[in-house]
Amino acid sequence: MTLRSVFACEPQPQRMRGPVPAGDGRLRRGCDNLAAVLERTHTQGAPHHARLVAAAHAGCAGPATALGVERLADGLLRATIGRDGGHATPVGRLGDGELKYLALAPVLLTGPGVLAADAAGEVPSAIQTLTVPADGLDRDLDGRQLRGLPDPAVSIGAAGHLGLVGTVTEPGAVRARETAGVTVVDLKA
Repeated sequence: MTLRSVFACEPQPQRMRGPVPAGDGRLRRGCDNLAAVLERTHTQGAPHHARLVAAAHAGCAGPATALGVERLADGLLRATIGRDGGHATPVGRLGDGELKYLALAPVLLTGPGVLAADAAGEVPSAIQTLTVPADGLDRDLDGRQLRGLPDPAVSIGAAGHLGLVGTVTEPGAVRARETAGVTVVDLKA
């Protein structure tokens, strides 16, 4: 494995709140370009986008019926979350935990193809594995959001193309231990 096979994911909710320029739609380390990623998944990957909407419904307060992007007059993109009745709320109004959860969802539900990470050219794509270290994985997340992360992480890990390594607090470790396929290493001295 080379260093190019690592994507350090550090969602920065404060940087995810504002509009962003349209881009290639590959999630960056700080996840500040979430709107561009949502635009890409919406236009290029309906099954992936549907899974992201389901994740938003499971991890955000209130019913989430859609994830969308609003193109502003200056050309910037603003991510929105659809609510019952057809109302769209800018994701900038969400709490830090909800934004972090929404940033981790593309990583865990769509895999390496949506991440701004270089592939190891000397390894055939069919056997490449990307490692995603996430320090403070459970920071700002509530219990419902924590319960929603391990299953997709195990599922995508089982496919062999992505592995998630995260540091968590003791409550996060307790929840992780309850999930089949998750290994918890206790580093207490």
